[in-house]
Amino acid sequence: MIAAFRRLVPATQTACEAAQDSAFFHRTFAGAVSVGLLFLLSADDQQDVLRRVANALEPGGRFLFSAPREACEWRDMQTGQPSRSLGQQEYARLLEASGLRLIGCRLDEGENNYFDAIKPSAG
Repeated sequence: MIAAFRRLVPATQTACEAAQDSAFFHRTFAGAVSVGLLFLLSADDQQDVLRRVANALEPGGRFLFSAPREACEWRDMQTGQPSRSLGQQEYARLLEASGLRLIGCRLDEGENNYFDAIKPSAG
């Protein structure tokens, strides 16, 4: 996946590393995207990554991540790993506690849900 991304956007810095320990969290960004990742983490790691993303976003920055709206657990079809969605209410609470605001949810053509959050601008 990262090789394909590097072919499409060769000037963009990439890394293959655990999200929980990413060096990217030492920088700031206007936006962040997490597709097919967050729900593979434990509930505690999800909370930590949400907090770290919030800290790395510039005011007005957006964060889009995929997870089911309902709280549930399943085995991921691609990785075989246990997966868990904390559910829309808990994600909204965690985002708020991290300084982000859930502004909506979106579905793609495969019926996958995406949470759309923003870091409010100061003032």
